[in-house]
Amino acid sequence: MRIGVLGAGNMADALATQWARKGHEVRFGARTPAKAVALAERTGHGAAGGTLREAAEFGDVVLLAVWYDGVQDVLREAGPLGGRVLIDCTNPMEPPFETLKTDGGPSAALRIADASGGARVVKAFNLCHESVWRMTPPAFGGRPLGVPLCGDDAEALAVVRELVADLGCVPMDGGGLARAGLLEAATAFMVGLWFAGEDPAAMIPPPEYSGGAPQLTSQ
Repeated sequence: MRIGVLGAGNMADALATQWARKGHEVRFGARTPAKAVALAERTGHGAAGGTLREAAEFGDVVLLAVWYDGVQDVLREAGPLGGRVLIDCTNPMEPPFETLKTDGGPSAALRIADASGGARVVKAFNLCHESVWRMTPPAFGGRPLGVPLCGDDAEALAVVRELVADLGCVPMDGGGLARAGLLEAATAFMVGLWFAGEDPAAMIPPPEYSGGAPQLTSQ
């Protein structure tokens, strides 16, 4: 599929490089187009780079991979994204992780949906550091990584599930886009634990102690 990438940072690099290797057509866009061109050259596999608007117009699927503070400006420069699948991997957080930048209002994902000109937004890929997405595949203890998705459009969710599978990961049903705020808050909480030197994985018991074995995650 054709994937436009808004951003030329680490998350854009990690995710889109994996997809390019899987045969997807990738075009990076950045506020400084030369950065997008340089990233495309490093990515190879036919990737191209240019402006934010060029990337947005290229992609049937668009990955929004910028710092949250720059989201609104990036979306304005990208132009309307009506009808496109827009993957939001942003996190509206900063140390000391006690509140979100969206605290008291809509989630980042809902704000992005409102500002996108009618894109079909799916929240995904925001739980993990970019180093995880560079793994081939991301798997721990022999088990592939689960990637929760929040979205309201069935076709958009199906597209993102395919891209999750292309990474060697397992898509997880996280509910509608209204639940994306919970995912954003969970990320901030876990990152706060990491910064405090704690292991977030230690707080999650095995499924048999959590009401039964999962039915939808990887078998």
